[in-house]
Amino acid sequence: MPYMDLGARERGILALERRGFAGPGAKERAIREELGLAPVRYYQLLNALLDDPRALALDPVTVNRLRRVRESRRGER
Repeated sequence: MPYMDLGARERGILALERRGFAGPGAKERAIREELGLAPVRYYQLLNALLDDPRALALDPVTVNRLRRVRESRRGER
């Protein structure tokens, strides 16, 4: 099972990305409080996770959505 290959932190990152956040700073606050990470480090880990086949196997909807967002932002640069 793919989720067994991912650590708790990686599964937590994907779970946080599935949620919606209301208001400015809500996501950053959740990153710090729930995962104990600085937002910069969180986004570094998330970016690496998007290229991990285990993450894709665990949560294809979230990973593919975030990959599309990443690609559209790269195209804007």
